[in-house]
Amino acid sequence: QVQLVESGGGLVQAGGSLSLSCVASERIFRLNAVGWYRQAPGKQRELVAHISSGGSTNYAGSVKGRFTISRDNAKNTVFLQMNTLKPEDTGGYYCYAQASSYDTHREYDTWGQGTQVTVSS
Repeated sequence: QVQLVESGGGLVQAGGSLSLSCVASERIFRLNAVGWYRQAPGKQRELVAHISSGGSTNYAGSVKGRFTISRDNAKNTVFLQMNTLKPEDTGGYYCYAQASSYDTHREYDTWGQGTQVTVSS
């Protein structure tokens, strides 16, 4: 069962913006630390942004100042606001999270299936 679902990807021109969402299923009691990763065609998957359970954030140097990761704990959702997009931002964007099980509150790690972001020049 998919327990993280990403949405918000699409095609945008360079300089434009997109907002991505990572929503936890009902099987997840709480999202703890969450990272957004991306994988460009022919490239390795890389960490783009991270938010800790305490709300601390970190960004890859290539997106710092342009992307913002945030969370709404009441909705069990993490967002990635992407501004001033560049063609090199193109790729699949994946949510990866430490999650607490609704049933047991035990923590485990899980990936979403990704959402595609394409930035045209």
